[in-house]
Amino acid sequence: MRLKHTILYTGFAFAVVLAVVPAALAAFTKGRVVAPFTSEFKPGDYIWHPEVSPAGPVVIIVSLPDQVMYVYRNGVRIGRATVSTGKPGKRTPTGVFTVLQKKVHHESNIYKGAKMPHMQRITWSGIAMHAGQLPGYPASAGCVRMPEDFAERLYSVTSNGTTVIIADNNSAPSHTTRPGALFSGTTGAPGQPVPERGFVWTPEKATKGPVSIIVSARDGTAHVYRNGVEIGHASVGGLSARLVSGTHVFSALATVDSEGRRDWLSSTSIGGRRPNIKDLAKRVTIPPPFRDDVRVLITPGTTLIVTDQPVSGRTHSAPGFNILTAEGATSTSRVR
Repeated sequence: MRLKHTILYTGFAFAVVLAVVPAALAAFTKGRVVAPFTSEFKPGDYIWHPEVSPAGPVVIIVSLPDQVMYVYRNGVRIGRATVSTGKPGKRTPTGVFTVLQKKVHHESNIYKGAKMPHMQRITWSGIAMHAGQLPGYPASAGCVRMPEDFAERLYSVTSNGTTVIIADNNSAPSHTTRPGALFSGTTGAPGQPVPERGFVWTPEKATKGPVSIIVSARDGTAHVYRNGVEIGHASVGGLSARLVSGTHVFSALATVDSEGRRDWLSSTSIGGRRPNIKDLAKRVTIPPPFRDDVRVLITPGTTLIVTDQPVSGRTHSAPGFNILTAEGATSTSRVR
């Protein structure tokens, strides 16, 4: 009798497992390809045309209000997808992030058994982009869920260091500007004195990884980070609240203008009007040696942030927009 009960119990448990597994798999939204100009974007819908821009740096932008992700390669939109971000109490953080780690097959360390296919980590504290369920509203524990098919396609065009911008506003870029003028050969024209405080340049602190530049009008300082480590900073003269209001993000493209200056994608503006970069270039002064060193590091994918906020280890703007997040790895890192 005991053996019979054991067999019945084992059979029942096995049946439960079989019932649970398909349900778990069904939780993922497969995704549905739609035409590029589809007016109604339903949960699970996505657009993917990487052939329109086959090479160049990738920038990913997530609009929390719209629950939509935009993917740009070398300034051209190659993808768009519906997403599901953090629910109330577990809100997805806003700001500028970089892809820190990628895994095709990943299981959450926090929620045991939770599968996260094509996971791309953007913080070591538990935020990632991955395939998941899209109910049509924010429902995750903080991560950015994508349609399963789209997550696989996105994974194929990104790398560690890819820029990811998450914002509370309508974040789709509309045009390209040229903030590369800030580090062009004409910066620091005669009649504009070089700031007295000079600069610090220690590139040996981080010799590899993505480069990000923050220019703070509040501090009158430019900071250069590589792989999340500050490798230099310099005084910048000529900045004012009239010229810079809010926080503005640009990503370097692979193309240059007729004067040899790199083209940049203007991707996000938070809390103010986008500054006129050419006007800034005429007004600011940067120590020439520092300027030249920075120019060498600017490559496709470099992030430039111009802000009216002070820069510190936890720099953020008034509405909570993290100006730069590239945290150091730890052995105890977790992903939700």
